[in-house]
Amino acid sequence: MKAIILSGGKGTRLRPLTYTGAKQLVPVANKPILWYGIESIVRAGITDIGIIISPETGDEVRTKTGNGDRFGANISYILQDQPLGLAHAVKIAQPFLGNDPFVMYLGDNLVQSDLNLFLDDFKSNHLDALTLLCPVPNPTAFGVAEVDESGRVTRLVEKPKVPPSNLALVGIYMFAPLIHDAIANIQPSARGELEITDAIQYLINAQKNVEARQIEGWWLDTGKKDDLLEANRVILDTCADTDMKGEIDESSQVIGRVRIGARSRIINSTIRGPVIIGDDCVIENSFIGPYSSIASDVELLNVDLEHSVLLQGAKITDVHQRIVDSLVGQRAKIVEAPRKPKALRFMVGDDSKVEIA
Repeated sequence: MKAIILSGGKGTRLRPLTYTGAKQLVPVANKPILWYGIESIVRAGITDIGIIISPETGDEVRTKTGNGDRFGANISYILQDQPLGLAHAVKIAQPFLGNDPFVMYLGDNLVQSDLNLFLDDFKSNHLDALTLLCPVPNPTAFGVAEVDESGRVTRLVEKPKVPPSNLALVGIYMFAPLIHDAIANIQPSARGELEITDAIQYLINAQKNVEARQIEGWWLDTGKKDDLLEANRVILDTCADTDMKGEIDESSQVIGRVRIGARSRIINSTIRGPVIIGDDCVIENSFIGPYSSIASDVELLNVDLEHSVLLQGAKITDVHQRIVDSLVGQRAKIVEAPRKPKALRFMVGDDSKVEIA
């Protein structure tokens, strides 16, 4: 069995960060979102993985992710010249997939469930397609499935005005090779894309064996800043541990589950976990509160930070108001804020500089 992971798209909801980088490489708990999907697929025993990339961000994805050795996988890269839909991604991946069944995984999704459970179901029941679902409070924002009592999918609707259920398509699918015939027989939607929901509906209409299962635990869509911060919070809450590789001076205090990378220095500061700090950071005269992820090479001086994600090389100095709910890009600088009672919230792109007067 093989897998494809979709890592294209423009990431418009995460701009300005995604003007300069792939949304799937934005880190959650200091690990690119894309890598969680790769690790989940490898844990399920699938090591032959194709990653669908775009012309704009494909080189960055390829450079940072590599050939798969770090994951125990063999990764191939498949260029999708234009974002023409999920089914189009499967279509261009057909030479890689051949006649093998496969998993399709959207690269900006995070799920807690073990894929093995669903793969066993898919194989043992000889299914033509298996979709994973999760109940959501706002189904109009997703592809939605209507499922009968036996678990068979009877209808799929993309972002319906009147949803047939509250069961959203999670973005993880398992397909038999028959899906290629279905894609060959559908037409682009009104938005000009080949929709995977249309291809699955084609299988349903042809009386093929299409079923759905609800995932257990959390499902995190990381397409927006607040969603990404929530994903960071959940991952830190469930997976953070304590590992102190850096230097902590006697005037500093580290409380709770905190991971500090190699050669990082904590000087006259308080770190209250869960928090993860990368390598070669300098944190001085600062407070780092819960649910913060700080990448490598970050400098913080006279900073009060909580529930935020800082990317590699960011630098914040002399900001005397609390920074919360913020996403700060690579090498961005935030400097000199006077003391005021309100907290600050940022979403700052790569290589930016913000001065607060």
